[in-house]
Amino acid sequence: MQVHEHELSVAIVGGLHSDARKAAVARLLADVPGSVVLHHDLATAAAGTVVRTVSDTTGILSAGEAPLVNDCACCALREDLVPELRRLADAGQTRLAIVELWDSVEPKAMAEVVTEGGLTVTGVITAVDPALLLPYLGNGDDLADGGLAAAATDQRTVADTFARQLEYATVLALVDSPDADDEDRELLAQLHPTARQVPVSGGHPGDLAGMEAPADAPAEASAAAGAGEETGRPLSPLAAAALAGFDVEAAAAAQHPACALLPAEADAHGVATFVWRRHRPFHPGRLYEALEDLTCAAARSRGRFWLADHPDTLLHWDAAGGALCVESAGPWLASLPDAAWDMVPPVRRAAAALDWHPEHGDCCQHLVFTSPGLDRDGLEELLESCLLTDAEYAGGRTAWKRLPPAFDTLLEV
Repeated sequence: MQVHEHELSVAIVGGLHSDARKAAVARLLADVPGSVVLHHDLATAAAGTVVRTVSDTTGILSAGEAPLVNDCACCALREDLVPELRRLADAGQTRLAIVELWDSVEPKAMAEVVTEGGLTVTGVITAVDPALLLPYLGNGDDLADGGLAAAATDQRTVADTFARQLEYATVLALVDSPDADDEDRELLAQLHPTARQVPVSGGHPGDLAGMEAPADAPAEASAAAGAGEETGRPLSPLAAAALAGFDVEAAAAAQHPACALLPAEADAHGVATFVWRRHRPFHPGRLYEALEDLTCAAARSRGRFWLADHPDTLLHWDAAGGALCVESAGPWLASLPDAAWDMVPPVRRAAAALDWHPEHGDCCQHLVFTSPGLDRDGLEELLESCLLTDAEYAGGRTAWKRLPPAFDTLLEV
């Protein structure tokens, strides 16, 4: 059986703002000839299955069920998604397969599953209602409390899930919300300054400003042009974005704590982004005591940090909704033997080189805080107080490692 993956483009549309997501999907179906939407409803997982539907502008074309895998609805989605997309590719009738993710499913895993299955992801879109941005980022409730958990073991919160959905996508589809103000729009721009913001409605077909296909994605650009030719009119901005091309490896690198593409300093419309960099490790005890204040200081904070009693370990900081996740992201490059550098991805070596310190290499603090009403001065003072003092720093790594541990429980050491 011949597989025609080259003829099928796959666009992933996700986000916890379900009304905005459905509006974006409906717009894509209407704008791209030969498109269908593939959706797995994880709400039925309690009954032991995940319901799959394939629809177009006329309604549901087919429906089926996928059994749970290891009692995990999201695992069932992974197992069922690629075979369904291959079936669509083989049939040769579909130009664009829109994968509408269930509420709490994160696009990163699905984009990687689709790509590993030999199919082409041409767009990853998170749909957003700007008026709901801050309420969702500030929601520290567990997904399970709202019936949104993807598995019995799912311990994610609304805030951290939404933050990752937002920051992974290269395109943000915005619904026109009368309740949104300049502060909401500025917060969105600062949280993900490199994303292309595209209106779900209100744009004129052919208004492709900022929607050009990447230079290294000629096949996707041709697909987008072909879809427009079939209707005799240019594509809408959202449809063009869905077909413009997507680099799964680059998207993963942009989220990895060692080389993350973090926001830059900004201050406008009452929203500020504070970037804090230092080449001195944190005192574990003082930082631990300050965690609650630091976590609650901003709607969103993330980055990498350096702890004195774990000097060789790059630590990931990921906070939203008043909750903080701290985890090891492996060794700093400076802690690796030279022979191991060849096994490190080039993007990570390049990121380290940009901020290389003559004494400490890539070991550093790089934390970014974004929020309305941010107290930058107070935040900076608190962070500085958590660093090693001159006397503590002078003791060197041997002395640092003897400091009383404070993060071993968080790091599961």
